[in-house]
Amino acid sequence: MNEENNLSEFNQIAISIAVVIIMLIVGVAIPMFGLPFYSVWHQKKAGQAILAKANFSKQVAVQEAEAKMSAAKYLADAEVIRAHGVAKANHIIGQSLNNNEAYLRYLYINNLENTKNQVIYIPTEASLPILEASRGNLSK
Repeated sequence: MNEENNLSEFNQIAISIAVVIIMLIVGVAIPMFGLPFYSVWHQKKAGQAILAKANFSKQVAVQEAEAKMSAAKYLADAEVIRAHGVAKANHIIGQSLNNNEAYLRYLYINNLENTKNQVIYIPTEASLPILEASRGNLSK
């Protein structure tokens, strides 16, 4: 029985050693062969992430540029509409003042009240003002 016990104990030790050896082989073999494949897969995924981020950044830049272009177009359209309004108002005012010397004279006289302590040049028949040549020497 002692011999059987020794054999059984030997079998257990042999099985334990075999399990440890298999575990070491598996523990070393898997990283040796699996690590390069994992490294390639990891780099591929990192590259895909960088590409996705670049594409998203490009889309954002394009959307911002389109928004600026649209805003500029609407601002230009608003400026054209405003210019048409100013031109129409100028035409109406010009038509109302055409051949209306009495009203223009009234406006001129009425605005003289707001010109205190100012020099006013009145045009003559030749539409040239009479200048005050001695204005700078008033202290003499």
